[in-house]
Amino acid sequence: MRLASLAMYRDPPVIAEATRALWVYVRDKLRAAGLADVPERLDEDIAHDAAWRDPRLLLAQTCGYPLATELAGRVRMVATPVYVHPGCEGALNGSFVIVRADAAASSLAELRGGVASINDLGSNSGMNLLRHAVAPHAGGGSFFASVVLSGSHRASLDLVARGKADVAAIDCVTFGNLARFAPDMVAGVRILAETAKTPGLPLITQAAASDEAVATLRAALDDLSRDPAAAALRGTLGLSGFEVLPESIYDAVLAIERDALALGYPVLI
Repeated sequence: MRLASLAMYRDPPVIAEATRALWVYVRDKLRAAGLADVPERLDEDIAHDAAWRDPRLLLAQTCGYPLATELAGRVRMVATPVYVHPGCEGALNGSFVIVRADAAASSLAELRGGVASINDLGSNSGMNLLRHAVAPHAGGGSFFASVVLSGSHRASLDLVARGKADVAAIDCVTFGNLARFAPDMVAGVRILAETAKTPGLPLITQAAASDEAVATLRAALDDLSRDPAAAALRGTLGLSGFEVLPESIYDAVLAIERDALALGYPVLI
């Protein structure tokens, strides 16, 4: 049996349930199209990054940063979701740089010497975009007193809300989901700035997938984006459709990194 894992957006619980429903819709379309070994349900036990490299991979979602680096040539892009949340523009997503609601800072420059929280060192939205935003203010040296690795955007947001960190970059999809369905989570923070925007988190399949299999996956996603019966599901997920982008467009993620390097800020600290 093949592997399906959609682990990037599963918070709060209503989003997890909607993501499962999304897979059921796609699963049924794939089976109706004759694709073999389509799994019954999402694998919610496998680590999100382990799924990317699993030889059974049928469908997963990754971050643009690993796609442009460690996964280059090792997976095939299927499509990029298009979200309607504030901060998202078509297939482009940005992050909100957040601080505690009562924080005195009115600009990024005023965060010097604070504590930053990031979800993952390989995250475009949580690390790479924040590094790019801070780099012009770092003066070629350190900027933050320390950086805390939280493990998730929600955890980073919570650390800022509780005063355990001073700043975090939360992607527009996660922030939009929490603002709609868990408003208490965002009540303790405010948006200080927005980062640059890069292509959103793509859906991928294994590198060995045939053109026919990729086309079948894309057709199922296209059906999902157009089917009136799936309108409520799309609304819950804040999803308007999918775009098929060239993989080269994710070079924008590396350009963001190069900008920070050029300013003498290779590491977020």
